[in-house]
Amino acid sequence: MQRHCCDGMRAQLDLSGVAYEDPWDDPDVVVVYTAKFDEYGLPVRDGGSSMVVIGHCPWCGTRLPQSRRDAWFDEMDRLGLDPWSDELPEQYHSDAWWGPQEGSQRDFVEPERVISPA
Repeated sequence: MQRHCCDGMRAQLDLSGVAYEDPWDDPDVVVVYTAKFDEYGLPVRDGGSSMVVIGHCPWCGTRLPQSRRDAWFDEMDRLGLDPWSDELPEQYHSDAWWGPQEGSQRDFVEPERVISPA
């Protein structure tokens, strides 16, 4: 049986009603998504783009996808790139490097407009 995440998460990831120029400054935005790592989190309001990664939807408890952060760094090692000093190929700045498959269905929320830290 597939479980789908709730409307609470979908509403949080829809930034169409965000009042602030930078959504990271909006206290009403409580969940963020980073496509590069395929991870969801709670933003840390310290002036940067830090977040506390979460593994389950805070509203319904649905399991969110496992982070691809470790795989991303493994890929950097495989390519011989230093992510802090080398210029990275464009696909490694988004989800293009792990590529959600066309037509595939995920059993959790599929973000459309989200805060995505640079």
